[in-house]
Amino acid sequence: MAGNLKFQLLFKDRIGIVFDIARLMSEQSLNIVSMEVEQKEGFAKISIEIETEAHAFDKESLFTLFATLSGLESQTELRSLPQEKRQKWFRTLFDGMSEGVMSVDAKGIINTVNSVACRLLGEVYENIIGQHISEISPKDSILLDCISKRIPVSRRKWALTNTGRVEFYGSAKPIHDSQGKFVGAVLLMKNLKEVKEMVDAVSTPLEVTFYDFIGQSPVIKNLITFAKKISDTSAIVSITGESGTGKELFAKAIHFESGRKGPFIPINCAALPEQLIESELFGYVDGAFTGARKSGKPGLFEAASDGTIFLDEIGDMPPGPQAKILRVLQDGLVRRIGGFEEIPVNARVITATNKDLKTMVQENRFREDLFYRINVLTIQIPPLRERLMDIPLLARSFLQHCNRKLGKADQTISSMAMAKLYTSTWPGNVRELKNVIERASVLSDSEEINVDAILLSNETTSHGTRAVSGFAQGHTSSLKELVGYYELEIVLDTLNSSPSIRKAAQKLSISHTALLKKIDKYNLYVGNKSNQWNKKEPL
Repeated sequence: MAGNLKFQLLFKDRIGIVFDIARLMSEQSLNIVSMEVEQKEGFAKISIEIETEAHAFDKESLFTLFATLSGLESQTELRSLPQEKRQKWFRTLFDGMSEGVMSVDAKGIINTVNSVACRLLGEVYENIIGQHISEISPKDSILLDCISKRIPVSRRKWALTNTGRVEFYGSAKPIHDSQGKFVGAVLLMKNLKEVKEMVDAVSTPLEVTFYDFIGQSPVIKNLITFAKKISDTSAIVSITGESGTGKELFAKAIHFESGRKGPFIPINCAALPEQLIESELFGYVDGAFTGARKSGKPGLFEAASDGTIFLDEIGDMPPGPQAKILRVLQDGLVRRIGGFEEIPVNARVITATNKDLKTMVQENRFREDLFYRINVLTIQIPPLRERLMDIPLLARSFLQHCNRKLGKADQTISSMAMAKLYTSTWPGNVRELKNVIERASVLSDSEEINVDAILLSNETTSHGTRAVSGFAQGHTSSLKELVGYYELEIVLDTLNSSPSIRKAAQKLSISHTALLKKIDKYNLYVGNKSNQWNKKEPL
């Protein structure tokens, strides 16, 4: 305010300082506009603003007056109070944001607005602050809806400004204090033109790294360690595993880890018609066939230069293209359809299949020479039923992702629901687990997902109805059975993280004999390929 004076007074900290200052100002009929106290290391720093316009007090007179206070160490005139500096800083911070920000109190009075919001609304700060939101946005107000319904509100809006019509996306959320009392709402506004630019910038596929793989089972850890070791080589990698185990994600992670500058190009050999496989993989020259481009077209092997070409479902590739693939792998050269020039290619090749290629070779359904050429380095991803200890980690991660996507509060999985996840054989593996968790998140309205929301593939129908499983009906929901599921998990986890059964027994604080009995009880065995303890399936 004009005519007001601001000071900083430093005292040796003692009781009654604020009272003494207030009494002194009252005796002189001076009004305290603002006062702030900061205590630190035995001192009290007091910032104060005094209204002097109607009094004959100047700076020196006030200095003399303050000097009469006990314990005063120093006094200084201020140009601005700490709270004014903070307000200026927050205003600068808000104005520097790319989104428009506006907040209102519980009654709808605007108490915060930044420059981006002013620009989107076509108003100046002074005309907005302190106004009721209905005066700024009388119709279809997002903030009005938010404070009346006290729920998050989002929608597309537009405003008519001096520079024309501006479209923006507004998202408002209610604000509650530490006691849970509703105190207002805040609105974020994003110019739709900027949103579109942002979407274009991130529309390219995200890189997948080994950090994206969820799992603590020894077999997964060993696979990742092995894959990292071979990623920077140019050797062909063959990834095998059942459908839904994550073969393409693993291939992408190898490509990223390799540091190759070229693209990752996936090709589903089962999805391409036989007559198109060769033209897609190797390209063609002008006039190679009816309908060919006049300028010809490079194949995907050429497009993957300095990168990785991923031949998924290679077991479904017809015999003809198999021979040409073999030549590319042996010589590093491709010849476009209808052409004579041999073009060198330097793409890293990764193949994947869920079929037994060795058996297919014996049955003359896959070329033997190609089989041995692609089996330089082999990675076999285990099915989900052989890595039971990873199910809780995967399920919780998928659930958290679904909650964010659906705008739900964080949900948890009940003990019975988790036990049901353990008992499934998961023919669709990780992909199926992800679908089950997403379905459960959609169906469950509570913060805890119960067993009746866990619908496996054989429990759903095309009409959206579901068969009630014996598990949900209580067939396997006794306390004894639930404890058994968790005991099985703990035993498997300990066996797979220990060098021997005896060491595992020591970790569990039970005898070696007791652990052997539990292994027999749960029908556990060590897999020949994965060297990991698993549960035998009933015959």
